[in-house]
Amino acid sequence: MGGVLVGSAQPIVVQSMTNTDTADVAATAAQVRALHGAGSELVRVTVNTDEAARAVPAIVAEVDVPVIGDFHYNGHLLLTKYPACARALAKYRINPGNVGTKRRDDNFRTIVQVAIAQGKPVRIGVNWGSLDQQLLTEMMDANAALPEPRDARDVTMDAMVESAMRSAELAEECGLPHDRIILSAKVSGVQDLVAVYRILATRSDYPLHLGLTEAGMGTKGVIASTAGLSILLQEGIGDTIRVSLTPRPGGDRTEEVQVAQQVLQSLGLRSFTPQVTACPGCGRTTSTFF
Repeated sequence: MGGVLVGSAQPIVVQSMTNTDTADVAATAAQVRALHGAGSELVRVTVNTDEAARAVPAIVAEVDVPVIGDFHYNGHLLLTKYPACARALAKYRINPGNVGTKRRDDNFRTIVQVAIAQGKPVRIGVNWGSLDQQLLTEMMDANAALPEPRDARDVTMDAMVESAMRSAELAEECGLPHDRIILSAKVSGVQDLVAVYRILATRSDYPLHLGLTEAGMGTKGVIASTAGLSILLQEGIGDTIRVSLTPRPGGDRTEEVQVAQQVLQSLGLRSFTPQVTACPGCGRTTSTFF
């Protein structure tokens, strides 16, 4: 089964992501430091423009935490055009649904070849909102032709897993070592998250990155993320996690780190801060101070 077993010696790693313009070195480095200071052990930044790619080495030089590059659409161009960026990043994240259509496999291979040359791991991150439409259509058509077609939701979950597995196989065919591949399959529904990762865990032994994408703001985002992550972590699924909260206007980006830590600590998987047991208050109490 993919992931680590509950109670194993290998700790589950907390990851976060910046929401600054990566081209702004000062602002992005400051947020990376804040996230790291809150306890994030990996920090991901968007690398989407020439300016962002040029800024990455300067950002990495100012922080003490591994920085992951998040690439969509033009990652094959940026990583080859800016080798200093490729060297500075600790890991590349590729969404196989966002590497192009006509030359999808070629673009994917280009990124993988850079990762091989630089000795970097790659996270293949499938997302339900940008799933490979050709693959999904093929699987939906095949399902429709069955005497008893399955539910479209189930076919979509299978398509996400298939996209991740095909991409991982292609990466290994290109020469990327098996132990430098991480998989993720992001959805925004708790039950869908549990379903897709259970399938993915039975299909591979790659490390798995967990996270409920578009979790939302405030209590809704915290509770939904906690519910989904807790089920999977308790089943021994998952190696890294991120809580993808939408920050309140002017809110603290480090909240997602604090929630992720509390999930792990509440499950007894890691220990970060002292825990306080306090009376919840009831009609028997004679004090308002807890």
